[in-house]
Amino acid sequence: MASADGRHRAAVLGSPIAHSLSPVLHRAAYAALGLDDWSYDRFEIDESALPGFVEGLDGTWAGLSLTMPLKRAIIPLLDEISETASSVEAVNTVVFTEDGRLTGDNTDIPGMIAALRERGVEKTESAAVLGAGATASSALAALSEICTGPVTAYVRSRERGDEMRGWGERLGVDVRITDWAEAEQALRAPLVIATTPAGATDALTESVPKAPGTLFDVLYEPWPTGLAAAWAARDGAVVGGLDLLVHQAVLQVEQMTGRTPAPLAAMRQAGERALAAR
Repeated sequence: MASADGRHRAAVLGSPIAHSLSPVLHRAAYAALGLDDWSYDRFEIDESALPGFVEGLDGTWAGLSLTMPLKRAIIPLLDEISETASSVEAVNTVVFTEDGRLTGDNTDIPGMIAALRERGVEKTESAAVLGAGATASSALAALSEICTGPVTAYVRSRERGDEMRGWGERLGVDVRITDWAEAEQALRAPLVIATTPAGATDALTESVPKAPGTLFDVLYEPWPTGLAAAWAARDGAVVGGLDLLVHQAVLQVEQMTGRTPAPLAAMRQAGERALAAR
């Protein structure tokens, strides 16, 4: 929503937030689109500070990006959320409408689908998910759109397994739970989505098969991960965390600015340059 002087503001909120590439990506989009009166910042905001921050925003604001731990904390503060966001109870995008309403969406899920489609993965007969955190639930939501068969989730605890099974039931995905100790079996799936923290899959590098399918590793720093490097060395297709970050940011830019298509190539190049400079 524009202010009297024509400026438009957006930002990413979270804690920690200093590492976020969102400002780089969004600013690159604004530059490519000629949106000289748009700005995009970052704010260190935790769950306790979120309500006060949102309440203090004025008519200069067009949208917000949310990262952890705010993707669920934002929901009670919104006027409505999309079906996509509701399906995983997580909002990463808030758009301020002209009439002052706050609407929430989740661009991580369609961002995952778009990143896979860009690498030629339209459908898969089965898949494996490494990990069971918040990103894993988004992965299941994405797989509900493109996977025609079972999804095996490799988890470290029974509690996490129960959570993933519950998400599967909610999303209509046939989720099968396997202990993390058997994670090397995951690498034989035609599509493997790794949602684990840095270093968690390093022990699997020696188990990459001779003719691997597609690996989607959601990390972007450090990159490549050990698993992604081993996968590429076997000529397997690799989708990385920067691919996801860019595709979900493209959708955010389009929603916040109303301009389509957002400049995917310019945003990716800006992200690559920023990571190379770190």
